[in-house]
Amino acid sequence: MRILLALLLVIAPSAHAQDAYPSKTVRLIAAAAPGGNPDVLARMLAAKLADAFGRPFVVENLPGAGGVVAAEQVARAPADGHTLMLGDSGALAINVALNPRLTYHPLRDFTLITALAAVPTVLVVNPSVPATSLQDFVAQAKAKQFAYGSAGNGSVHHLTMAVFLARSGVEMLHAPYKGGSALVAAVLAGEVQSGWSGIPNVAPHIRAGKLRVLCISTARRSASLPDVPTAIELGYPGFDIATTIGLQAPAGLPREIAARLQAAVAKALRERDLAERMANLGMEMAENGTEHYQRFVREDLERYAAAVKAAGVKQE
Repeated sequence: MRILLALLLVIAPSAHAQDAYPSKTVRLIAAAAPGGNPDVLARMLAAKLADAFGRPFVVENLPGAGGVVAAEQVARAPADGHTLMLGDSGALAINVALNPRLTYHPLRDFTLITALAAVPTVLVVNPSVPATSLQDFVAQAKAKQFAYGSAGNGSVHHLTMAVFLARSGVEMLHAPYKGGSALVAAVLAGEVQSGWSGIPNVAPHIRAGKLRVLCISTARRSASLPDVPTAIELGYPGFDIATTIGLQAPAGLPREIAARLQAAVAKALRERDLAERMANLGMEMAENGTEHYQRFVREDLERYAAAVKAAGVKQE
């Protein structure tokens, strides 16, 4: 009896601590500038989680170095569930492939809670480029050197174009910008002729005729732009590149808190209003449990290591 009582005294505080989560405002750090895909999704999700847990979930933007700035800060935070991150494949896979001297590693320094959404990119050109198809674009780019923009050296936009150029035999000048919004502004202004961009940033401009879209980077077409063909359909077999946004916490997050967050996120992503808004923004729901996400990140590390090597991309 005494042993049982002692065990209850030990277990009770721990169980109470888990039940009390969150005990204060939760910081939801978006590894992107305002308006970027992780930011847009973070703000939609924060409202749902605040309702689910009865505490504020406040979004903080920490852009920089393709997600490295945010990842480094979150990796050093207390593992109590009050600091979370919406990081994508840039922070968790591409930067690992580009920089072996990173101060963090996703499999060592983070609790990987769940995937949220896959975000394909589309190849867009300024209307001053006469190409109306990918084949025309490649032919014109070979005849006259074009420039392309990206959201920064080592970003998924940069890597996707580098792989495409290697596959098509085209050479272009690279102009890195500070974020996806700046990239789109540069293509709209004609500073560069082309660029790969996430659908949310370019869909309104495509519909308004201010940008022309040539193809999508994933193996499947997007429901938000169903008429846009895949690169695979247009003669580039195996071309399938997207960034996946997930929810992470510092390593050592108690399993009970991780499980509660995963369950709340899974429910939120399947609610009609959030699901419809994600689809309209070109995001594909990717939530499939914690084990699936952990396995995905391991595969993503291998996928982007191979892509970086094949494309010959190096830190600049």
